[in-house]
Amino acid sequence: MLTLVKLGGSLITDKRVEKSFRRDVVKRLADEFASACAEDPQLKLIIGHGSGSFGHFAAKRANTINGVSTPTDWRSFAYVSNVAAELNYLVCECLQAAGLPVWRIQPSASLLSHNGDVVSMSMRSIESALSNSLIPVVYGDVSLDSVIGGTIISTEKLFFYLTSVLSVERVFLLGEVSGVYDSSGVVIDSVNGGNFGTLFSVISGSGGIDVTGGMETKVADMLSMVLRSPQMTIRIFSGLKENLLHDTLLGLVHPGTLISK
Repeated sequence: MLTLVKLGGSLITDKRVEKSFRRDVVKRLADEFASACAEDPQLKLIIGHGSGSFGHFAAKRANTINGVSTPTDWRSFAYVSNVAAELNYLVCECLQAAGLPVWRIQPSASLLSHNGDVVSMSMRSIESALSNSLIPVVYGDVSLDSVIGGTIISTEKLFFYLTSVLSVERVFLLGEVSGVYDSSGVVIDSVNGGNFGTLFSVISGSGGIDVTGGMETKVADMLSMVLRSPQMTIRIFSGLKENLLHDTLLGLVHPGTLISK
């Protein structure tokens, strides 16, 4: 069973304060990953994470998501990639300390996009990692783009591509919130093709700087993914509740918001 898990930027950093890493949160989640893997040796994972207050601050200043053309743009493009990689190093440091066999995979080394949509990425490292019981760790990163020169690719868009080339059964998105909220602040149990249009106006966005869009964008991306691959289970839930990740990985609980066809 291959599961893609995203640790949201708002979960692992304070998105209101530049380069603020929540090490305590990531260490706890790393322990939960390790415990679940020990209890279920058949569990296969790809872990992804957002750029949070590392990449998003830099990308916002340079407006990188809307294209790269001038020498100044390209310097900023490279800087955004570098600070995203800084956060990836910190995350993997915690995962490795928990005993997880993680392999840092830099998406921008092979990502190509067309007007913001991923068209290709080398899969050799990821496939080799999975076949040798390693855990690939990817993250939101920059991409060369055939239309606008360069842009930002969110972890959700990266997951969208991965699910098109790998047999993925589950996708979990962890953030600070317990799921997708309605206008009353109540978690919506399920979002699907039939009710998304109605819910569109009441799904709140990000609580900090996020150049790739807030909750609304994430839900839309995930809905597109599951409509294409209806065998998948996609859930949005909190990464702040102790042991919830562990229990969800093992199928003991089904928290948050389910996104389905």
